[in-house]
Amino acid sequence: MEFLPITYAEDDRVQEIYNSYISTFPVNEQRDKDQFLDLFSNPLVDFMSVVHEEEPIGYLIVWKMSSFVFVEHFEVFEAFRSKKLGSHIVSHLTENYPKVILEIEPADLSEDAARRYSFYQRNNFSLIDTAHIQPSYGEGKQSLHLWLLANYAPDDVEELKKEICDIVYP
Repeated sequence: MEFLPITYAEDDRVQEIYNSYISTFPVNEQRDKDQFLDLFSNPLVDFMSVVHEEEPIGYLIVWKMSSFVFVEHFEVFEAFRSKKLGSHIVSHLTENYPKVILEIEPADLSEDAARRYSFYQRNNFSLIDTAHIQPSYGEGKQSLHLWLLANYAPDDVEELKKEICDIVYP
């Protein structure tokens, strides 16, 4: 498995990733296209294409924060789901970034949300906050109640939530 950086918006892989992104994530969890493309010029963002057996299978959008990284989006493309590839990706992620924070929908929201929460628990993530509000991505989009998970025990959850909100969201 390879994690190939994408450093500019004109990269050929970006359109396929964006198409999957807008079909997979709910509208309120999406950046608009200009915001999405702006990620490639942000020095705090690592944008990676995940390749397995020479085939792109997904991507990661990771923000480098003061003492941790925040995974804004992580997706295994639909054709490659349920093949244990997600666990390999998370393992690589935590080997390269020892302190990881991410948001998920509350497990009681749907069967998919419950399955996603179980996936992260199996991959050594723990619930650190059930009252997190993801700010709106912009006009016409709602802020969301999400859970925060981490693969470590943060000292000050409120402080890291403030940092995420101040830096990641427009």
